[in-house]
Amino acid sequence: MFKEMQIIGQFNLGFIITKLRSDLFMVDQHATDEKYNFEMLQQHTVLKGQRLIAPQNLHLPAVSETILIENLEIFKKNGFDFLIDEDAPVMERVKLVSLPTSKNWTFGPSDIEELIFMLSDCPGVMCRPSRVRQMFASRACRKSVMIGTALNTGEMKKLVVHMGEIEQPWNCPHGRPTMRHLANLDIISQD
Repeated sequence: MFKEMQIIGQFNLGFIITKLRSDLFMVDQHATDEKYNFEMLQQHTVLKGQRLIAPQNLHLPAVSETILIENLEIFKKNGFDFLIDEDAPVMERVKLVSLPTSKNWTFGPSDIEELIFMLSDCPGVMCRPSRVRQMFASRACRKSVMIGTALNTGEMKKLVVHMGEIEQPWNCPHGRPTMRHLANLDIISQD
């Protein structure tokens, strides 16, 4: 229903006031843009891997090894690459050949373990290690509309419409709410 919201204006160079039928809402322009940018990074970024000089044996327990092998595409999107030797003994079938790196962020075996743990609960579902999420949150914050920035009606409308294009528009990646209900005009006019 975000597309249906009418833009009333900007308050204090940080909040967009919107109206949906009889309800007024206040939208945090930075938190909203940050959440949208974060979700876009989460969905569309394929991390580049840095090849290792020599492949590393991982010595994973059998269950973890199987989870990793069954979810190679998700690991690849996170910048990890492996050599799989089906003929090797269990716990020695997987060798790490590439780790993700991105500017000053480096990742390692603990991130692989975290991904395996996440995928054991939700096999086949695209997920990111917490440190990748932190990196995306940091990048999303820096590229988002800042508090103190004057916006025209079109820019405000774009931010509000974007909220309807993501799955969880209610909080920024750092937990700050993106919007608050201000008032119902029907109730105010009755008083």
